[in-house]
Amino acid sequence: MTNNLTGRVAVVTGASSGIGAATAQRLAADGAKVALLGRRKDRLEKLAAEIGGEVLAVAADVSVQESVLDAAATVRAAFGPVDLVVANAGVMLAAPFESAHTDEWDQMVGTNINGLLYTGMAFIDDLLAAAGNGERADLVHVGSIGGHMVFPNYGVYSATKAAVAHLTRNLRAEFGPRGVRVKNVEPGFVTTELGAGMRDEHQKAGLAEWRGQLETLVSEDIADAIGYAVAAPTRVNVAEMIVVPTQQG
Repeated sequence: MTNNLTGRVAVVTGASSGIGAATAQRLAADGAKVALLGRRKDRLEKLAAEIGGEVLAVAADVSVQESVLDAAATVRAAFGPVDLVVANAGVMLAAPFESAHTDEWDQMVGTNINGLLYTGMAFIDDLLAAAGNGERADLVHVGSIGGHMVFPNYGVYSATKAAVAHLTRNLRAEFGPRGVRVKNVEPGFVTTELGAGMRDEHQKAGLAEWRGQLETLVSEDIADAIGYAVAAPTRVNVAEMIVVPTQQG
């Protein structure tokens, strides 16, 4: 296995902070051209400047299909066809079911499920073309252990991540025989901005307490896992990877 990604063209969604930003940095360091997608254009441009080289900042909202399609066209115009997609954008908004704001549900479904679908659809033809040429082609979903475990007051978030897990398995069955490696990387507790936007202050405090009870992962840990998975030879698909803090078990 080699971490050399020279010649590859990568797209990372949710690249303005956290896991997305760290993954973009890792892929660029390994030689890929990288397109940074996210809603916060100023942050994307700052990150692109920090990374340097062949990095492109593209403002996009993954929950809006037309926005993703426009971003895909911008990336192709700059870098050509894409062969590595990291669908990382996600939202976590916890609240008791009976008192939750339903627009928070809509936001999680729109980003965590629809956004992932729109991202895959926008680039799947590129991935299939790369695979058809015998090249590595990767569609990476960033899920969560929430898709497998039970966390009170996180029901909708966990449901979206369970959907990610099973969607990945089905797409793997659909595209694996055609050479596209579809994979799901599922982090445990990571110290990022995830959860910062939740309105329920009690849940937000509880999340901070959970994270404070153990040595959490950092974004670079997940970026390293993704970098490892996409660097594998074409015959190898690291299909599902759960990455948790040691203390989390």
